Amino acid sequence: MEKVIKVGLLGLGTVGRGVYRILVGNAEKIAQRTGARLEIARILVRELNKDRGLELKPEILTADYREVVDDPEIEIVVEVMGGIRPALDYALQALQNGKSVVTANKDMIAAHGRELFEAAAVSGVDLLFEGSVGGGIPIIRPLKHCLAANRITKIMGIINGTTNYILSKMTAEGTSFAEALAQAREKGYAEADPSADIEGLDAARKLAILASIAFNSRVETEHIYVEGISRISDRDIAYAGELNYVIKLLGIAKETKEGIEVRVHPTLIPRLHPLASVSGVFNAIYVQGDAVGNTMFYGRGAGELPTGSAVAADIVEAARNRLNRVSGRNGCTCFEQKPILPIGQMQSKYYLRLVVADRPGVLASIAYAFGDKEVSLASVIQKHTDGRRAEIVMVTHKVSEQNLRDALNIVERLSAVDEVCAVIRVEEEDLQEGAL
Repeated sequence: MEKVIKVGLLGLGTVGRGVYRILVGNAEKIAQRTGARLEIARILVRELNKDRGLELKPEILTADYREVVDDPEIEIVVEVMGGIRPALDYALQALQNGKSVVTANKDMIAAHGRELFEAAAVSGVDLLFEGSVGGGIPIIRPLKHCLAANRITKIMGIINGTTNYILSKMTAEGTSFAEALAQAREKGYAEADPSADIEGLDAARKLAILASIAFNSRVETEHIYVEGISRISDRDIAYAGELNYVIKLLGIAKETKEGIEVRVHPTLIPRLHPLASVSGVFNAIYVQGDAVGNTMFYGRGAGELPTGSAVAADIVEAARNRLNRVSGRNGCTCFEQKPILPIGQMQSKYYLRLVVADRPGVLASIAYAFGDKEVSLASVIQKHTDGRRAEIVMVTHKVSEQNLRDALNIVERLSAVDEVCAVIRVEEEDLQEGAL
C-alpha cells in the first residue's frame, strides 16, 4: 500500500502558492524521491472564496487554524503566513502536537528560534527553515550538514534583493538613489514602505540566523550593527568605480579570537570579488571555512517559486525523516555562548568623502587630526572644486571603528570642513585566505 503523508499549510500567499504548485506539479517525482506521497490535506486562509489562480478543492480550505495544527492525521505543518503573531503561536502548537514544522519566516526564526527549537526537541520532531534566508538558495542545510566539519570563519553576503537591485541600477546607469528606488517599486521589488529593506533590517534578521548556525552561538538581531543604503549617492557609486570597487549592502559575520563580529552596512568590495558581479534582485552568500576555503551560494533570493522550492525541499526532508523515524535530528546547533563584539572594536578600511574649503593647509589639518587618532590614510584624491570648496575622497588603512569615529568628531569641527558626506567600510581581504 502506498504510504501517504498529510501536509497542512498555514497561509496561501505568494510563498504558499509556490509550495502548492511545486508539491502538486511535481507530485510523482517527489513521491519517488521521498518514498511516500505528500498530500496537502488542509490550508488555512483568511478568505475562503478568494480566487488564487489555483485549482483547489474547496473542502481543503479552512479559516480555523485548529483544523490544521490539531488534525491528528496531518504530520507536517508548513507555516508561510509571515509575521510573528499569530504564526509563532500556531507553529508552537503544531510542534507540541508532535508535528514537524517547516517555515520560511525569518522574523519568527530570528526572534524566537530558541523557543521553537526547544518545543521541537521536547516532541522529537523537525523544525526546518531553509526558505527563511536566501529564497531558493540552499544555505541553511549546507551550513548545518555539508560544512559541518569546518570551522566557519566568515560569512559575507548579499541577502536582500531590493537593495541589491537599487545599487545595481545606480552602478550600471548612474541613477540617483531616489530614481532607483522608484524603479524598484514599479517592478514590484520594493514594498510601499521599503524601510525594512533599505535600512538593512531585513538583512540583519537573515544574518542573525546565518551567524547563529555558522558560529554555534545564538546571535540576536539586536546584536547586529545596521546601516542602510539611503545615504549612498551616485557620486559615491562613481568614485568607488574609479577606485576599482563596487558598493553593495552586505551582511558580514566573522569569528575572531575576541568574539563574533556581526554587521550589515554598505561596503566597498573589489571588482574582482565574486560578490561584485551579483546584480539585480539576485542574492549570494560567500562562506569561508578552515578546511573548504571559500565557497559561494548564488541564486534568486525571493519569489513564489524560488522560496517555494526551498520550503518544498524541507517538506521532503521532514517526510523522509518521519518515514525513517529519525525526526528531530535537525535541532538547534547553538551550543556555545560567544561574545558579540561592539562595532567600535571592529577593524576595517574606510572610504571617506568630504567637502572642504579649497585653500592651502586644509589637507594638512585633516591629516593631522586623523594621525592624532592613529588613522592612517592610504590615499587622498581631490575630485572636484569650484574655486571655493573642494570635494576630496580618502581611503584609510585598516583601523578600529572607534579610532575612526574619534578622528571624524575632530575633523567635523574643523572650520575648513563643510561636511563629511560619506563614510563607507571597505572589505578587500585576500580571496584565497581561510584554507587550512
